[in-house]
This record gives sequence, structure tokens and C-alpha cells, in this order.
Amino acid sequence: MADIALIAKQFTDFYYATFDSAANRSNLVSLYRDSSMLTWEGEQHQGSATIVQKITSLPFNTVQHKVTTIDAQPSSPAIASLIVSVTGLLVVDDSTLALNFSQVFHLIPDGGSYYVFNDIFRLNYG
Repeated sequence: MADIALIAKQFTDFYYATFDSAANRSNLVSLYRDSSMLTWEGEQHQGSATIVQKITSLPFNTVQHKVTTIDAQPSSPAIASLIVSVTGLLVVDDSTLALNFSQVFHLIPDGGSYYVFNDIFRLNYG
């Protein structure tokens, strides 16, 4: 299996750079499939079009993810899939207060790349 820490880092770098650019956020559609599921703050969305519609309709103009930790583990003995757990800070619009967030991705191999099968996002309060 390839270096999972490197794969996780490359994936999260690409994901958050794309997400943080409002003009490019819709390009995340290529990372999801019709079987993919996003749980955003407890609200479930299934399918690439529905997931990207949720991501592009979030109520902020600018966002910046500041990743603190990335942990990755293999998720199956049969295929080279990964579980990637990310924590960090989220700065939206012109706020001076950063919000703590956590996000978990389940990545499935697809050709020479990976797609997101599961994506769980939560703001961490308290």
C-alpha cells in the first residue's frame, strides 16, 4: 500500500484549497460519486450533485481551513481504502473568531486516484 500519510496529506491539501476558493468549490464534484454520502452537522446528503449543491450553498462568502491534525488508517484488508480524520480551525468571512472543526473522509481507490465515499463534518463547540 502506498504511504497513507502522504495520500491523506495530498488529498486534504487539494480538498481544502478547492473548498476555500468559492469560485472553485463546485469542482469538488469530481471527488464524489452517486453512492457517496456527506453528513454536514447531522444533515445527510447523498450523491455527488446533492453534496456539491450543499457545499456551494453554505451561507458564507469566504472560508479558510487551517488544518491542525491529519490522521489516516487503512479501512479494509481487501482494498486500499483509507479513513482520514482532520481537525482544525475554520475562519469564515471577516470573523476574528476561528471555529474548531473536525472532518472524516472515507476514501475509496478509483483508478489511480481516490473518491470520497463518506464525508462527515462537524463544528466542535465548547
